[in-house]
Parts: sequence; C-alpha cells; structure tokens
Amino acid sequence: MRARVRGLWGPYGVFTISAGLKVTAAAAGTHLAAAAASWVAARPSTASSPSDPDSIPAMPRPVIFDLYHTLIHGADDDRDRVVAEMASMVGVAPDALVAAYHRTWRERIVRWSVEDTIRILTARLGVHPTDEQVARAAEHRRVLVRRILGTVPAATLRTLDSLRAAGHPLALISNATSDTAEAWPHSPLAARFDVVVFSCEVGLAKPDPAVYRAATDRLGADPAHCLFVGDGADGELAGAAAAGLPTLRITELNDTDPLWPGPALAAIGDLPALLRMR
Repeated sequence: MRARVRGLWGPYGVFTISAGLKVTAAAAGTHLAAAAASWVAARPSTASSPSDPDSIPAMPRPVIFDLYHTLIHGADDDRDRVVAEMASMVGVAPDALVAAYHRTWRERIVRWSVEDTIRILTARLGVHPTDEQVARAAEHRRVLVRRILGTVPAATLRTLDSLRAAGHPLALISNATSDTAEAWPHSPLAARFDVVVFSCEVGLAKPDPAVYRAATDRLGADPAHCLFVGDGADGELAGAAAAGLPTLRITELNDTDPLWPGPALAAIGDLPALLRMR
C-alpha cells in the first residue's frame, strides 16, 4: 500500500492504525515504516476474555474530524468579502468591520449569534443599525455559510462513506459561529456523522481538552481509541493530544500548522486504507 503520510505517532508513542500494514519508507516516510514494523497497538475490542488476544475481534476506531480546512474549504477570502459587503449594509467602514470580525473570533465562536455579532461590533464602531439593516446583513452572512457547507469535495464524501461502511463511528468538532450550526443540517455532510460538537453550542472551543472529551463522551469511546484529524488551526492538534487522542494533521485543503511535529496526511482519500484493522 502506498500512502501519502509523514510519520504515524500518537501523543504517547507509536500510533498503530492497522494490523499487518505493509509500507516502505520511500512510500510513506521513515516514521510510518517504523510504526508498521512494530504493530503492537492497543485497539478497541469487544473482548470478553483478554487472555487470548488472537481471539479478540478488532472494532473500528472512531474518527473525529475538524470541519473547515479539513473536510471543506474555509473560504477565508470569501468571508472577508462578505463581511465588507455587510459593512455597507449597516453603515460602517468595510475595513473596520472586517478587522473587528477577526479580533473577536474567540468570542464569536462561543457566545454570539449572527445578529448579536453585527450589533455588538457596529456599536463598538460607533454605529447603531436598524433591525432591518441587521437582518439584511445577517442573511447575507448566512447565504455564504450555506454555500460553503453545501460545497463539499467529492473525495471528502467518498472517504466518509468508506469509513462509515467499514463501521467507523464519525464525529465532528468545529470551532464555529452560530451560522455554521444553523446551516449544518442542510449540508451533505450532516447525515454522515454520528456526533457533532459545535463550539457555539457547547460554549467550549478547541484547543480546550474539554471540547474533545465532549465528543468522545458522546461517542462512548476512550480518547486513546479514537483518532483526531484536522488541519491544525486554533491549536487543535495540541489540544487533541492533551485530551489523549492520537492526532493526524491533514494538509490537502490548507497547510495550517506546518510546525506540528506529528504525522501529516496529504490527501483525505488515503485515510480509509490507513484505518483498516485487518
């Protein structure tokens, strides 16, 4: 098997993904070759008697994904453009509102609705738009987010379908504003996930270990038996490791955290093969 992977390590040592995987250093990097040569992972199982490891049937490892820049494009430039257009609708300087959105990212993903955001930020800029102006600007923002969540790469959908067909429980943890949570049920991604944790709904955001535990608790899974896959924004890989999850950085849509020392996957389509248990 040839996989575009650099390294394959969990937070506490070798992270073994699959039993019997054959891989060369040239194909997948020296760390993955080392991992493949020492297949001794603790895998989730349905063992009733641990005394006979060979009789223990392997259970598919739960996979927890980030959303933006991992499963779909973050569309950062489009977001800034739309916020600038919203500024014109509510009577503030476009550059000032864009900058205000950037400064308040952490607040917006755990506290404010779309309308709250517009009112709070325009007030800070000395402007008090009418309810009609706020509603118009908010809908402009929601249209963008619905479009982003509706535009999912085909490779992403194929990968998720393959993982589900193999029995892997799937979860999502996203640092996201309320418009993402509102649009989520209409995305083709929604039906493919067993557990979804949005920061705006739980009041917690990555890299807080508690937000990862919220996902693993809902999955009913030990964090060490899960895999977190993300591009690395907001320190999410370090947060996942601190919560006890093996981590895999993906660079296909955006190389967000190039200094992360752990393993990196170049294409999401390679993930199912890496997770085959037998």
